[in-house]
Amino acid sequence: MSSPVRPITAAPPGAKSAGHGLAVLLLAISAFVIVTTEFIIVGLLPSLSRDLGISITVAGQLVTLFAFTVMLAGPFLTAMLSHFERKKLFVVILVIFAAANALAAAAPDIWVLGVARFLPALALPVFWGTASETAGELAGPEKAGKAVANVYLGISGAMVLGIPLGTLASTAFGWRGTFWGLSGLSLLMAVLLLVVMPTLARPARVKLAEQARILKDPYFLGNVVLSVIVFTAMFTAYTYLADTLEQIAHIPAGQVGWWLMGFGIVGLAGNWLGGQFVGRGPLL
Repeated sequence: MSSPVRPITAAPPGAKSAGHGLAVLLLAISAFVIVTTEFIIVGLLPSLSRDLGISITVAGQLVTLFAFTVMLAGPFLTAMLSHFERKKLFVVILVIFAAANALAAAAPDIWVLGVARFLPALALPVFWGTASETAGELAGPEKAGKAVANVYLGISGAMVLGIPLGTLASTAFGWRGTFWGLSGLSLLMAVLLLVVMPTLARPARVKLAEQARILKDPYFLGNVVLSVIVFTAMFTAYTYLADTLEQIAHIPAGQVGWWLMGFGIVGLAGNWLGGQFVGRGPLL
C-alpha cells in the first residue's frame, strides 16, 4: 500500500487573515534564526579560538560536529517526529535553540561549547523538514507556494548572510554576546509562535520503512550526492575564510565581516540566478 499523503486542504475560516500571515512570517524569521545559529560559528572562530586559548583548527571542529550531527541524526529524527503537532514541535525546537545558545555564550571551554553545538544540531533538520509544509498549510492552497518560498527565503538568507552577520556581531559584541543575542531571539520567536500560530491537526503517522522508499528515487539520490559535493567543497574553504582574511590577506578584524557580507550578497544573487535557470529547466 502507498503511504498516506496529507493534502493541503482548504484553509479554515480566517486562514487568510493577518493572523495566519503573521504566523507564516514568524516561521520565516524563525528559520533565519535557527539556520543562522548553524552558520554563524564560522564568523566567530577567530575570536572564539583566541578567547578559549585553542587553535583555529580545533575550533573549526565545532563546524564539523554540527554538520555531521545534522547529517547522521537529521533524517531519522525528522521521520520520527513528523507526526507531532507542529505548533508544539516548533516551540520546543526554539526553546532548545535558546537554551543551547545560552550555554554556548557561557561555555568555559571547547567541551561545553561542543555540547552547546550538538543539541541544536539535533533539532535543526526537524524544523527545516517541517516548516515549509506547515507554512503552506497555514496559507491555504492559493497562497501555499508563496508561503513556502518565504520560509526558504529565511533559510537561504541565513545560509549566505549568517556568517558575515556573525563576524560583524562578534566585532561589536564579542562572540559570547552574539550567542546571547541568538538565545534571546530564539526565545522571543518561541513565545511569539506560541501566541500567534494556530494549533493544527496532527499529521498522520507514517512508518519509517514507507518514508525510506524515497531512497530508491534516482533523482533524489542524485540531488543528495550533488549537495554533498557542493557543500563539502564550500565549507572546506569557507570554515576558515574569516581567519584566512585576517592572517593571510591581513584584513583588519573589524573589516572582515564586511568582506564576508560581500560574499553573502553575491551568494544571494547566485541563488536568484539559479532559480531562473531551474524554472526553465531543472536538469540544466
